[in-house]
Amino acid sequence: MELPVEFLDSMKELLKEEYDAYLESFKEQRVYGLRVNTSKISPEEFEAISPFPLTPIPWISNGYYYEGSDKPAKHPYYFAGLYYLQEPSAMTPANVLPIEEGDKVLDLCAAPGGKSTELAAKLNGTGVLVSNDISNSRAKALLKNLELFGTTNAIILSESPHKLVDRFHEYFDKILIDAPCSGEGMFRKEPAVIKSWLEKGTDFYAKLQREIVTYAVKMLKPGGMLLYSTCTFNPKENEGTIKYLLETYPELSIVPIENRYEGFGAGLKEYAPEVEHIEESVRIWPQRMKGEGHYLVLLQKEGEKDTKEKKKVSSLGKNKEVEKQEELMEFLQSVHLPLDMSRINFRGEKVMYLPDCDCNLDGLRILRSGLLLGECKKRRFEPSQALAMALKKGQYDKCIDFSVDDPRVIKYLKGETLEVEDMVNGSLKGWYLICVNGYPLGFAKGNKTTLKNKYLAGWRWQ
Repeated sequence: MELPVEFLDSMKELLKEEYDAYLESFKEQRVYGLRVNTSKISPEEFEAISPFPLTPIPWISNGYYYEGSDKPAKHPYYFAGLYYLQEPSAMTPANVLPIEEGDKVLDLCAAPGGKSTELAAKLNGTGVLVSNDISNSRAKALLKNLELFGTTNAIILSESPHKLVDRFHEYFDKILIDAPCSGEGMFRKEPAVIKSWLEKGTDFYAKLQREIVTYAVKMLKPGGMLLYSTCTFNPKENEGTIKYLLETYPELSIVPIENRYEGFGAGLKEYAPEVEHIEESVRIWPQRMKGEGHYLVLLQKEGEKDTKEKKKVSSLGKNKEVEKQEELMEFLQSVHLPLDMSRINFRGEKVMYLPDCDCNLDGLRILRSGLLLGECKKRRFEPSQALAMALKKGQYDKCIDFSVDDPRVIKYLKGETLEVEDMVNGSLKGWYLICVNGYPLGFAKGNKTTLKNKYLAGWRWQ
């Protein structure tokens, strides 16, 4: 791999005596990471059933290294949403941001969803997660990953950040900005990034980052926390952006990261000497840790933290529109989720379970608001793939649970009809939740001793 001379010169200045060790790191194989979805399974439970060897990532409680020769994306547990494949250093920002259940959280540059899925798991179905990405095509991947993880409380948007400010003024308890950057920390993992670095340079990204963080501060509540991160080494995009942010918004201050991992490097004081506690920001260097390059810093906005009791979901209340839909009501009798019926809403044939968000979203490009329960068609209700992923086995009355080595699991994921005479007594009728070792994959429609496959076409095993 040929690295640009200008980049090498800047790294020599940054690293000094560690420069040679950094160059040596390019001779090492990149590392591969997997992060367990704690809303579905605990790390300990996943270790017990993992089909391939795992090594814990020391600074991520639910993160593991796996061997590049393994193919975890081609395993049924991946299709059950039990884990997300993510570069280990990139797991750090969402891990560090201290999410509390009931928080209102914004992931501003969210696609393809590596950080949003972890934020959603931390919220555990409470509060609201707004995941935004300006690219509509990338936001579609974000939507799929959040649905795969079983997320019920997310609003997925595809908007320019400036359009969100008026709708969400001082609304969020926590904000994560994994900012667009020159990507210097990814040169080993993705050499193609070098081309973009040569074409655009760091000034382009520094200007963009300053625009984005400006909008984010306006959406952060007093007392709220903001996590800024990049995957580059360049001080202009890291300490320089934070210097700009704190000079522009003196109500912000850097706060120490709790349980700071011993391998984390400190922010570089010489590039922002005026910034108090800049050394509390984190630099991840590939010559020191098993991961690619990253930068992150945690900030807090002055003011009283909102201590109002978070709303709890209630299954009480009525919804006359829902009650008119007999097929939907009949289906919901088999679902054991704590649904607040007043939040069920109809968008044409689609039946949505809206998140607890009181903001006006009219006119925004919304890919999803809450959980798609399914569709009310002529005299029938069809449950969605998203609902299947949001359920646990015991939360639906009729389940067919296959062992992970049953060949019918792959047949199901490929969209094929299943013969299950050996697993049922009597005739199959209605909707069944298909599981693998107790973890839902999707729905199927019973017909005597066969299951008509309803696995979402765009998700099928290729």
